[in-house]
Amino acid sequence: MEIYCNTLSLSLSLSSMKAVVKSVVSGDTLVLRGPPGLQGQTPKERILHLADVSAPRMGNSTREDEPWAFESRDFLRAMAVGKPISFTSTHTLPPNDDITRDIGTAEIGGLDVTSELLKNGWAKLKELKRDPTDDDTRKRELEDEAKAAGLGLWNPHGPQSRAVHHTMPQDSQAFVSECKGKSIDALVEQVRDGSTLRVRLFMPDGDHQWINIALAGVRCARTSSKPDEPSEPWAEEAKFFTESRLLQRAVRVVILSLPNSPATPFQTGTSAPPPPASIFIGSVLHPAGNVAEHLVAAGLARVVDWHAGMLASGGGMERLRAAEKVAKEKRACLYAGAPTPSVTAPTTANGSPNGCSPSFEGVVIRVWSGDQISVAEKENGKERRLHLSSTRGPKLSDPKQAFYAQEAREFLRKRLIGKNVRVTVDFIRPREGEFDERECATVRYGGQNSNIAEQLIEKGLASVVRHRRDDEDRSPDYDKLMAAEQTALTEVRGIHSGKEQPSPKQPLNLSETAVRANSFLSAFKRQGKIPAVVDYVASGSRFKLFLPKDNQTLTLVLSGIRTPRTARNASEKSEPYGSEAAEFATRRYMQRDIEFEVESADKSGGFIGCLWLKNENAAISLVREGYAFVHAFSADGLSWAKQIYDAEVWKDYDEEAEKAAQAPVEDVSAPLKAEYMDVIISDVRTKNGLSFSVQVLNTEGIASLEKLMRDFSLHHKSAAVPANFTPTNGDLVSAKFSDGSWYRAKIRRASPVKKEAEVTFIDYGNQDIVRFSDLRPLDPKFRSLPGQAQDARLSFVKLVNPDSEYYQEAIDRFRSLCEGRKLIANIDQRAGNILHLRLIDPVDPASAQNPFACVNADLLREGLASIDRKNCKYLGVYPQVIKHLQECVAAGKRERLGMFEFGDIEEDE
Repeated sequence: MEIYCNTLSLSLSLSSMKAVVKSVVSGDTLVLRGPPGLQGQTPKERILHLADVSAPRMGNSTREDEPWAFESRDFLRAMAVGKPISFTSTHTLPPNDDITRDIGTAEIGGLDVTSELLKNGWAKLKELKRDPTDDDTRKRELEDEAKAAGLGLWNPHGPQSRAVHHTMPQDSQAFVSECKGKSIDALVEQVRDGSTLRVRLFMPDGDHQWINIALAGVRCARTSSKPDEPSEPWAEEAKFFTESRLLQRAVRVVILSLPNSPATPFQTGTSAPPPPASIFIGSVLHPAGNVAEHLVAAGLARVVDWHAGMLASGGGMERLRAAEKVAKEKRACLYAGAPTPSVTAPTTANGSPNGCSPSFEGVVIRVWSGDQISVAEKENGKERRLHLSSTRGPKLSDPKQAFYAQEAREFLRKRLIGKNVRVTVDFIRPREGEFDERECATVRYGGQNSNIAEQLIEKGLASVVRHRRDDEDRSPDYDKLMAAEQTALTEVRGIHSGKEQPSPKQPLNLSETAVRANSFLSAFKRQGKIPAVVDYVASGSRFKLFLPKDNQTLTLVLSGIRTPRTARNASEKSEPYGSEAAEFATRRYMQRDIEFEVESADKSGGFIGCLWLKNENAAISLVREGYAFVHAFSADGLSWAKQIYDAEVWKDYDEEAEKAAQAPVEDVSAPLKAEYMDVIISDVRTKNGLSFSVQVLNTEGIASLEKLMRDFSLHHKSAAVPANFTPTNGDLVSAKFSDGSWYRAKIRRASPVKKEAEVTFIDYGNQDIVRFSDLRPLDPKFRSLPGQAQDARLSFVKLVNPDSEYYQEAIDRFRSLCEGRKLIANIDQRAGNILHLRLIDPVDPASAQNPFACVNADLLREGLASIDRKNCKYLGVYPQVIKHLQECVAAGKRERLGMFEFGDIEEDE
């Protein structure tokens, strides 16, 4: 950038001129500057040598200070630097590096500078080659008074002995270790650029140590070191900003670090000692404050992220960030092109929202690595895979990092798995190469709202990502993460320890062969409950366990239950609810600390036994939630057989059936009035006992249904498809059946995870699982007609139990007698919305001869059903019907039909 320098309007006459004292070279020489230009140009400088006096010369790296040189200069420095000065040039010397040089006199605050030096003994009068004037005589008198008093240079005891080290310390590391964090008095001797200074430290032993220091937390643009090269933009302005405030001012310096940024963990390097540092990093504190913060606020410096570790503990980084925010809002200098701060939700690279809530609460269900976890949202159960913002964990694939990668993963597992967390998605990394799109988030947990990434980094189990300066996609706690990494570095923890840990040994798989499994079987039986960690969930009842104490793995199959099979690859299809069972087990037990007991081993090397999460039996939980069936053969011998059978009552829990069961039953003190109607069985259900749906024929409802279905079909040929329709339990919808036609339906259960729902077709009673894409909100014009299917069961009787060998035969017989046929039904009882029906076949000759002949009785006679005394409380008010049914049971026993095939045995009531 071209710098336009204004000139001082100085005359060569003896008229007084004004300037500001920039610095003091020695006790008789000052560097002056004019005011900044109108456009902020750097002011021009000139050197003024005080006439008729001399002072000791300051030393440098090649020669020592003359006696009293520092004290003489320091007196003049304290008197003059930064203050306005009036001066008169008596002689002009040849310029040096284009800087004007004058010999003259000067006044500061009305005091003659030369006289003050002579009065205090810090300068000597030269031998005059002219006749003395009254002013010369007065000055000679001042010098004589100083001599007589032994002031300054005339002190008979001589100057204080000290060593002045003009070069950086040879042992940089030892110097930093000794001085780190200490506040040391100093004097700024030179400003190289806005954030790089050369200072004189006043050491405790009296010596002076010169050092180069870079201001911690900031970096200014670099000034040119060569005449023909321009400086970086805003470099000269930054240098003037610092120079005008700090040059030759007394300050306090706090050395914080050597200049090298923290090495990348596992970076290979030589063991040779590092060369002496050419600069240190630290804070320079003036009574008016920290100049670094003022530089940033003025837009003349940028914040250096990796210095956060040095400054965060004292709040220095927060103050710099606040100053940076002010500069960005003002778009000052370096921040003129800063983007406008955004308060919108995180978006992908192309600007489109990610479609998910940026902040939510959830439960951690899986730890993938030292920097990735999966969290299930509390609100809807959706699983979201998250990458910890600005955090990089060790790689398991790298042998040098594998040990710490496993430690980091275990740290997250112990802290988070199964715990409630609060998640804020900070930004979204777009898909790049082999990496998928990633949500990067800050994850907090516990009553202290702790940031897990900060704890992980502080333990030395992860490092902080170094973002580009213009990369705003970073953790909002980035400075705290850097401070945590600095702590880990200082205390040489984890990946920063420099220790090469051996790669973890591959655990021994005890289930690799049946022979190996059997060799451990007896020992496991004797141990009882054994601690382990669930490493993987293969299906609802099959787990891979890790035994950390012995570095072993095994496969555990839960005894006493059977869960639906899960597809092992894309070409296979899971059994109904197989995926749901596996998902339930994964979310509940994956990576949890558990205990297991072993009972036996199977042919493939898997161990059969029980898994305990605290006091929870996994098998019982799966059965209770309806994701597993009791396997009677293996369950009967278990010590907790009763609990698992009790849990099975809930496996087919149906909300509507439960409501119906709790509904008040009509008075059973008298039989209902005979109410015969023509019906057709539209659906048969065999889950949780026999139930079915009927349509009542020859009614206005059926006629209206036929018209509705014609209109319904036409409507769905042109109806708009809603975007992202997600039904909820109990909603009335239009659903496409497997025949490709649309029907009215009601949602029983909706799964947003699988994007499908279990529905009941309200006009036919059958149920099916339908994808969300085949569901539509039910148009209001099709809602007025009530559902034409009514739920029903057989009155007085129940089929044989599902575990009976005759159960399938009973189901097939009922279907052959009733399904799809027009029958006559009599309502014997109503229980909520469930009708208890006696089904009569109008073409059966027996129904014309015996008023009690019915399908219910036929099933009893064939040994495929029994009288239901438990659930049919109305038996006593139908004595004649019961007498006929008992006769049918007796006939079945005589003829050894069905369940009576092997004797006079009837199911327990």
